Amino acid sequence: MKNVEVSIEACLACMVECEKCSTDCLTMQGHEECVKLCRDCADICALCARLCARGSKFADALCALCVKCCEDCANECSKHDMESCKKCADACKKCAEACKM
Repeated sequence: MKNVEVSIEACLACMVECEKCSTDCLTMQGHEECVKLCRDCADICALCARLCARGSKFADALCALCVKCCEDCANECSKHDMESCKKCADACKKCAEACKM
């Protein structure tokens, strides 16, 4: 069974790192996909945290989407050497694991 508090904390941490990464990558050539995925991931993580916090009946379905989004974002960020991309990839991996449990 999923630990809701762990999922919420992981989602919020991931949201923050995705926002930082997308901002850092905005001006980097070749990072367009990173920016797009980070922005989507940040939004999904924020919504996932809110739905989990309120015990929504849609939380599990959104967590499944969050896992997919985080995995895609982590894969993209792992392609880049920037520190913010590395932190984002790590946060995305942790969030995906927390939302799977």
